[in-house]
Amino acid sequence: MSEITTRNVNKPDAQWREELTPEQFAILRESGTEPPFTGEYWDTKADGSYRCRGCGAMLFGSDTKFDSGTGWPSFSEPAVADAVELRPDNSLLMRRTEVVCRNCGGHLGHVFPDGPGSGGQRYCINSCSLAFDPADKVD
Repeated sequence: MSEITTRNVNKPDAQWREELTPEQFAILRESGTEPPFTGEYWDTKADGSYRCRGCGAMLFGSDTKFDSGTGWPSFSEPAVADAVELRPDNSLLMRRTEVVCRNCGGHLGHVFPDGPGSGGQRYCINSCSLAFDPADKVD
């Protein structure tokens, strides 16, 4: 797990509320979760990149996206390793690992050790936390 870092984007809640929809605010700033199979990107198969909805930081590439069957966008690894921060989440009487944007501290989702590939990770991310850019392909 990484340590809490200094954020490059630090805004008061009032400003976040102006910039985000109520659902985006609830997820990114209050650690909410969208219902499965309802988010905009859970079934997207197009090439491109996924950026943080809060600050625009590059998070994931379509080349690591896979269908996990869970109803949320799932990725095997971040596009840039340092783009996300992992921290313990013991809410809801479960032990999980929360994924947050290192740049703005926005809640993205959780990571689980049941993914494909050599790393074995499944980054289960809320669509509301993401902005998809089909023109921005990760190499």
